[in-house]
Amino acid sequence: MIRINENYLKLKASYLFSDIAKRVTAFTTANPDKPVIRLGIGDVTEPLPQVCIDALKSGAEELANRATFKGYGPEQGYAFLRDLIAQHDYKARGAAIEADEIFVSDGSKCDCGNIQEIFATEGLKLAIPDPVYPVYVDTNVMAGRTGANLDGRYAGITYLESTPANGYVPAIPPVATDLIYLCFPNNPTGAVATREQLTAWVAYAKANRAIILFDSAYEAYIRDPKIPHSIYEIEGARDVAIEFRSFSKTAGFTGTRCAYTVVPKSLVAYDQAGNAHPVHALWNRRHTTKFNGVSYPVQKAAAAIYSDAGKAQVKAMTDFYLANAALIREAVKKLGFSCIGGDNAPYIWVNTGTDSWAFFDKLLNEAQVVCTPGAGFGKCGEGHVRISAFNSRENVEKALTRIAAALK
Repeated sequence: MIRINENYLKLKASYLFSDIAKRVTAFTTANPDKPVIRLGIGDVTEPLPQVCIDALKSGAEELANRATFKGYGPEQGYAFLRDLIAQHDYKARGAAIEADEIFVSDGSKCDCGNIQEIFATEGLKLAIPDPVYPVYVDTNVMAGRTGANLDGRYAGITYLESTPANGYVPAIPPVATDLIYLCFPNNPTGAVATREQLTAWVAYAKANRAIILFDSAYEAYIRDPKIPHSIYEIEGARDVAIEFRSFSKTAGFTGTRCAYTVVPKSLVAYDQAGNAHPVHALWNRRHTTKFNGVSYPVQKAAAAIYSDAGKAQVKAMTDFYLANAALIREAVKKLGFSCIGGDNAPYIWVNTGTDSWAFFDKLLNEAQVVCTPGAGFGKCGEGHVRISAFNSRENVEKALTRIAAALK
């Protein structure tokens, strides 16, 4: 008799963004004359930078010529892209990361979910923020690292609460944990962590022989020069951290798909007998077994953002979304709500003080604007909603006018 992985039965019936999509579809079906503005899911709207378009075309032309045609590439990514990443994203910021410690992939969401395969399923102590990007929790539930869902939380997880009281940056837990998820700039709150706060996390991980999984998918939006863009800007982080980055929000690759994960060669994890094993080798084995690499034209397009023109075009794109975010922050505050984010991140986390799904429904039904209910990100998300800056300026301004009218 074929059996299922019963850990899947512990999950909610559907994914947060599937629930949102169903409600929006029901509304638009019932109200075809009321166009909806989507400021919910974090999908970009602006065209790819021109340098990326030119590189995509060039890469495709190479595939049209037998002399320059390419089939399977290195699973870890082409050297030309890995070299650029190491130089511009790390060494330029004083972080000692080498090109062969970088693994190019088709998305950080995939890597965040897949990385946990190389760690033990039994006895591993998890530390995961609340609120949080659902993939961190759900993939560990699928793997069997948690108990049942009790009152909205899974047994076996140390929840790192992010609340107004701590500025939405969770404190180090008083108990030892093994696998720690951190995301800065944060999704969903938009909060950022200081150098001092990250230094404390690195020290905690070292003391407990733990590993930090650091998601920095939104680092291109950091404008405060004092805020680290990478965990590897912190001394000693090479020995305790894996970092995930994406071209999705940096350069609009949500549909093009390209990201990368950094696994330093000095990072180790332990077997049951206490023997140390390089995590780099384990991830390389998993990566080469289950992944055939990102397409050559897409990697050429990703490499193009490191040119002078590419850097300028990416900066213009992220500045555009941050200008949207500034408008949203200002409007939210004028309505009397407190909020965070939007200055070093494309998300604004609004403290509504009310049921988050009810607030979502109010904006959808009365303003025809889609946000994301905070409760979908965890218990500490209740009473909040996330508003995304990813849309056209015209739509953002129109949405804010509608929201103001609905909440007056």
